[in-house]
Amino acid sequence: MNILGISAGFHDAAASLIDFSGNILFAAHSERYSKRKHDANISIGLVNDIKQYDIDHIAYYEQPWLKQIRKIVAGQQFQFRDFFARTVLKDQLKLNGLFVSKTPYSCFNHHLSHAAAGFQTSNFSRATVVVIDAIGEFDTASIWAAEYDNLGRAKYTKLWSQKYPHSIGLFYSAVTERLGLAPMDEEYITMGMAAWGKPNWYEVMADQVIEDFDKIKFKNNLHIGFDEKFLESATNEDIACSAQVIVEDLIQNIMQRAANFKWSNNIVYMGGVALNCLANRHIGKYFDNIWVMPCPGDAGSSLGAAALVYRKQIHWTNAYLGHNIDGDYPVDNILNELLARQIAGVASGRAEFGPRALGNRSLLADPRGGDIKDRVNEIKRRQKFRPFAPIILEEHVDQYFDMPLRWNNSRYMQVIARCRRPDLYPAVCHVDDTSRVQTVPQDGSGIRRLLEAWYDRTGCPMLLNTSLNVRGEPMVNDRTDAQRFEMLYNVKVCT
Repeated sequence: MNILGISAGFHDAAASLIDFSGNILFAAHSERYSKRKHDANISIGLVNDIKQYDIDHIAYYEQPWLKQIRKIVAGQQFQFRDFFARTVLKDQLKLNGLFVSKTPYSCFNHHLSHAAAGFQTSNFSRATVVVIDAIGEFDTASIWAAEYDNLGRAKYTKLWSQKYPHSIGLFYSAVTERLGLAPMDEEYITMGMAAWGKPNWYEVMADQVIEDFDKIKFKNNLHIGFDEKFLESATNEDIACSAQVIVEDLIQNIMQRAANFKWSNNIVYMGGVALNCLANRHIGKYFDNIWVMPCPGDAGSSLGAAALVYRKQIHWTNAYLGHNIDGDYPVDNILNELLARQIAGVASGRAEFGPRALGNRSLLADPRGGDIKDRVNEIKRRQKFRPFAPIILEEHVDQYFDMPLRWNNSRYMQVIARCRRPDLYPAVCHVDDTSRVQTVPQDGSGIRRLLEAWYDRTGCPMLLNTSLNVRGEPMVNDRTDAQRFEMLYNVKVCT
């Protein structure tokens, strides 16, 4: 029996497939096929990759009827057709007959799907789960007690939640829009911009926006954003920094609340806000063991919905779960290109599930050159102030980075750390000498073998790693995409 999980209809549509032994057969983002960033709908290319599998049950990541009720309460446009789960699923999966009337289906609460994606892919038998995002049906933040019963079935008990319109995620998106960036897309740029500013407007912003810090209550519904004159005398950098500190304080409030339940010293953290790796450095103050699934946003909830049907622990090994480019990982070709030109692309094996390139769809570079950061930014046509991430052999990370408390590794770029020698590795250090670190264990993966070969030749255990994508488009998915990138940017892409 194979279970297809679907997240679609709002943003970041995705599909995940697990079998009834708990193996993840496939998980991918719709945007990688359609080339539309944050594509809300299941694309035909994604359907074509799913078609190779039998589908015995379909699971949807939220409850459409409850979401439509929230829209009514919020005064938003009500869509009667989207009230019915079967209709929603048919609309998303009607291509090539993937959805037929006899296929059993289930729908689950939005935050519960987040929680299941995290808990059932973790190695914990018992955990406190925190979910923080923009909005589910009504929940915007929630805390869960998760465990397996004596039959190995996952059980979830909601301990606390905050409801719409009081939302940390909506606040950060509103700030992103105020900065002239795209909300629900470029929040990561807001996070990067924060390092260039000072929290000079923290108190003014908090006073104007927050009604009650302890209860996570906002004065206004930030779903509609800020007035254009909000903090008009402040610089964008100071607004970003002040907002980042406010968000970190609010998240720590929730983490402390979660710890106070004393359910478990293991924390599973999910929801789109969990992608704020700057804020994640604080989690170790409250919990001993941390799991942030590499796709904690809505796309990852496609796996969560399937997990809720399966009910047991899923066999998680890595995030390489998407479209496959056949062939051996081209270690020698990449190494030679890096040694000769300092920059190389790679598109090999299965695509990453999650928003971050982890070595299979990456643009790689020597982190030591003073001009490398500008050269890579020029290739990617992006703002020069934005940082790049280091990818490093895991056993060397403590020599080069001061990892935050309880973060012994960061295999999916989940947290920032201060670089111990930013003078030697300027290409992967932000203006505040921090880096969004990715550690690679001794797992025999292609990127591991490349790093080992690079270390043998250069004595440097790390590379710069950023996503392989054409500006304004999602990451490269297949060979055609890789060839297009190579042609447009004159950078060798090894496949």
